[in-house]
Amino acid sequence: AMTRPEKAEALFRSGYNCAQSVVMAFAPDFGLTQEEAERISAAFGGGFSRLRETCGTVSGAAMVLSLRYGAGTGSDREKKTRLYATVQDFAKAFTAQHGSYICRELLALGPGPDSPVPEARTDAYYSRRPCAKYVRAAAELLERYL
Repeated sequence: AMTRPEKAEALFRSGYNCAQSVVMAFAPDFGLTQEEAERISAAFGGGFSRLRETCGTVSGAAMVLSLRYGAGTGSDREKKTRLYATVQDFAKAFTAQHGSYICRELLALGPGPDSPVPEARTDAYYSRRPCAKYVRAAAELLERYL
């Protein structure tokens, strides 16, 4: 059987966005169907719908960490603080590995949002974009936080 990091990368290479790939790889651990995981994370690719902000792998990891640690945080400030601290720590660890957790910096893009139209997933796309590597790395890192 594939590891979760392998599954995340395979999902990305089959056409899912970076956030979906991470969330879908961990969905079975939380009783989510693949479709539920796909839908809940769909808008988070490309640094939040191609706004090129937080890398979708980090957003996806934050969703998984919320599934793991987010219950009962509504009025419990201590629990919410622990969750936020965990996500901040994750982002810091991801940045230590890759230099940033911001999509446009990771991809060396200019300032501002990108076109909302996703790029075609061709061999050229996969060879030019480091996203598959980030998907796998985020999933590997995430396992340490669970």
